[in-house]
Amino acid sequence: MTYVVTDACVKCKYTDCVDVCPVDCFREGPNFLVIDPDECIDCTLCVAECPVEAIYAEDDVPADQQIYIQLNAELSKHSAWTPIVEKKDPLPDHDQWANVKGKLSHLDKNGA
Repeated sequence: MTYVVTDACVKCKYTDCVDVCPVDCFREGPNFLVIDPDECIDCTLCVAECPVEAIYAEDDVPADQQIYIQLNAELSKHSAWTPIVEKKDPLPDHDQWANVKGKLSHLDKNGA
């Protein structure tokens, strides 16, 4: 089982999670993070660090967000999505998007 970044991360991109990841499995896109399922060791450390509760165990991803399992796997393999290993500031308007639901249409895949 791997962990999956879901809808709550879109247009927020908090990076608290990358600071605690022991295997550097996070990849960064323009307005979203993903977890590379081939790198994730299921340690659970990132889950508690996410301020918007965007990270779930693959088996626990809500039914309306199952598409994010596939998106994490696909986007983590694209060269435009590079590893992120240090915390950065969230996106400038993160506070306006933090509680918005259904943000998939706002996900910028940039080159994917």
